[in-house]
Amino acid sequence: MNSLLNDSDIIHSGSEKNGVFSSQTQLLHDASDVTKRRSSNRSIKRKKFDDELVEYSLGLPGVSNIKSGRSRTQSSHSDFSATSPSIPATAVAVPTMQSDVRRKPSSKSISGGYRRNKRGRQQNQIATKDLGRWKPTDDLALVIGVQQTNDLRTVHLGTKFSCRFTVQELQQRWYALLYDQAVSRVAVAAMRNLHPDMVAAVQDRALWSTQEEQLLSTIKSQSNPDINIFSEMLSQHPEVFYSGRTAAALQKHWNTLRMYHLLPDQMLVPLPTAARPVLAFSDAEDLIQDSELSEPSDEILDRELRLQQRRNIREIRQLENEIGRWNVLVDSVTGVCPGELDSQTLAVLRGRMVRYLMRSREITIGRSAKGHNVDIDLALEGPAHKVSRRQGTLRLRNTGEFYLSSEGKRPIFVDGRPITTGNIVRLYDNTVVEIACLRFIFCINQDLIRVIHNESVRFNLPP
Repeated sequence: MNSLLNDSDIIHSGSEKNGVFSSQTQLLHDASDVTKRRSSNRSIKRKKFDDELVEYSLGLPGVSNIKSGRSRTQSSHSDFSATSPSIPATAVAVPTMQSDVRRKPSSKSISGGYRRNKRGRQQNQIATKDLGRWKPTDDLALVIGVQQTNDLRTVHLGTKFSCRFTVQELQQRWYALLYDQAVSRVAVAAMRNLHPDMVAAVQDRALWSTQEEQLLSTIKSQSNPDINIFSEMLSQHPEVFYSGRTAAALQKHWNTLRMYHLLPDQMLVPLPTAARPVLAFSDAEDLIQDSELSEPSDEILDRELRLQQRRNIREIRQLENEIGRWNVLVDSVTGVCPGELDSQTLAVLRGRMVRYLMRSREITIGRSAKGHNVDIDLALEGPAHKVSRRQGTLRLRNTGEFYLSSEGKRPIFVDGRPITTGNIVRLYDNTVVEIACLRFIFCINQDLIRVIHNESVRFNLPP
């Protein structure tokens, strides 16, 4: 019995121990499940504020701190979850508090970094806003002009800027360059980055100071100084002249002063008044005495002048004699068709150079050659090497109608329509006739044609 009791007690106690172990293992599994849920690698998805969106788009260090802080918390969770199965569940709350403590300084660093970046952006915006109209060359010209003249109004009148600035704008810009650190820093950096050629161009247009012009005025206006004198002056007084001056620039400015009578030894001409008017050329000629202009005569020159005058008179007479001959053949074009034609002209074929008069009922049109003559020679109008010797015939019927027949190899265009060989077309008043790139306008004498038509009707003449 004792042995049975002992065995039963042992079995009961063993079952109780197994139950205790199973409950402990169940608690450990629950603790491990809790730690696994807390060590998730996913980031919390939430809407970003406006400042975070701006910082993320600009790539500011605040966002990188946030991401690094999250990665550190995630790594701490993952490390803890790897070692958590052998530790009781009550010890899980310690690292979470440490991670929370670590997150707080990161938020402070984010806000501090954001404020610094925002302040830097505002300063950059102010600096770049001032560079809207002002170019680095304008700033350089303003600085040089003020150093030379010490007068903003003189700089405004004598310096050419990229824009038309007022005196107030020049004053505001000068004060900004002197007292505004952000503007002056950006402007100085931009001027230092200018190309040497652009700097030299601005320096060449620098205004002249009073001391420089006083030294140049020591040279007399009656003298003709060469460039060596100005180079010696530039080497003797380097502290007076601007560093960008050259001997050629000094000579040019001195010539300008002399041209406008600004040198001290020059006298200004008084302005004309009612008592002293400006003399005209005719008045000056009257004051000149002919006896003072008398010169010894040159017989050879006089003889040549007489011979040349005779030649000119002879050529003029020849041209006058040829005018009548040319009027008989071809009348010159004046650009306007005459409103009235004579009683013998039936029609006119007017071109760009000449106009042909039709004074018979039938005329031939073409190109004159050796042994072949036509009434209207188109070679007088222009290049007629593509015109046939007998290009066409123009006839007037008793009905008062004009008809043109094409007889050449190339077609004749009447108002843009081609008339090939063997075809006939009627011509009206102001019809455009084109023959081998030569264009003519056909004008009809309506009064004479009306008389011819009435006579044909009265005498019953065939058409």
